[in-house]
Amino acid sequence: MFMTGYNILDVGIVFTAVHIASIPITYLIGKLFDRIPIRHGLVLIDALEGTSSILFGLAYGPIAPLMLFLGLIIDEVAGMFYPLYQAAERVLYPEDKMEEIFAWHIRLPEVSQLVGFLVLGYVFGYVLTTPEGYRLGFIAIGLSSLITITYLLTCLPKIDVEERVSAKGFRFRIDAEFKLILVIEALMTLAWALAPEIVLLNYVVNVLGLTLFEVMVVEAAISIASIVATYVSEHLSTKHRFEAIAIGYLLISLWALIMFLNPPFIMTVLAYSIARFGDVLAFPFYRSWIFSKIPKEKASSLLAALSSYRRLINLVTPAIAGFLAYIKPTLPYLVSLALFITISLLLFAYQRMKH
Repeated sequence: MFMTGYNILDVGIVFTAVHIASIPITYLIGKLFDRIPIRHGLVLIDALEGTSSILFGLAYGPIAPLMLFLGLIIDEVAGMFYPLYQAAERVLYPEDKMEEIFAWHIRLPEVSQLVGFLVLGYVFGYVLTTPEGYRLGFIAIGLSSLITITYLLTCLPKIDVEERVSAKGFRFRIDAEFKLILVIEALMTLAWALAPEIVLLNYVVNVLGLTLFEVMVVEAAISIASIVATYVSEHLSTKHRFEAIAIGYLLISLWALIMFLNPPFIMTVLAYSIARFGDVLAFPFYRSWIFSKIPKEKASSLLAALSSYRRLINLVTPAIAGFLAYIKPTLPYLVSLALFITISLLLFAYQRMKH
């Protein structure tokens, strides 16, 4: 989009526009999949995302804005089904191995991403450097979804209603601990949304004057940091769950501080590595904490409701992020810094109260 004349403010506004209609539908989808096999929804996600990528590849000439908008709309529709991934995890992952499985859940995709992003960065940074080359890339990525759809249909259980039975007496209730989760979700949603991927892309390409290859170098460094963090998290006890989450978000705060100071490229790579290390360190403990509050038979609807809650908070943040970056490319990071520090302080305080 940057290459075809859009600036960072335009991109932020477009993403806000396609986000608005998704909020109530996400919850209704989750409610629906309390009654039908979750696997059907996972297949639909890949089909929609493949279609979205193909539409991006067809964005050419006078129909480019229409194709981009339709692609973003379909991608947003696919995002409404994302809570089904978490619902599948809640049902399939054994409760006593949750943190360990989540570490592998992150590690394996990051290993493939480490190689894939470098290859894609080189191809689109130095070989296919024109909008036409990018369009061909989007079409190829879209068609690759046929492979993942085949895998889901042949290898994954249906995850139907009878497969979702919680322990007897386990019921959902909004207690003080779940209210804390809601507060943290709100702060975290704002913090991440104010510095999305388009802000990194804008900073590396339009501010530092580099190419997509350097963006992919950042992504590769992020993958390495993720893999290292998964091994660290495996050696931490669940007794220190809140400390691990809080330390993770303090590390993310350091990323936001570095990025606010207009770092050179090497420091940008370091900052994003630190952020990803902190995020992955916190992730297994944070996700298992949420899952411990949600019964299996209500996983689809409750996780979808949580997603709708995030979407509601996130309603205008793409436009705000675009506006902040339009004023100063690194300004969104300052706001994120304050929010992540607040999250860490809340978690440290809650842990002290529990003891």
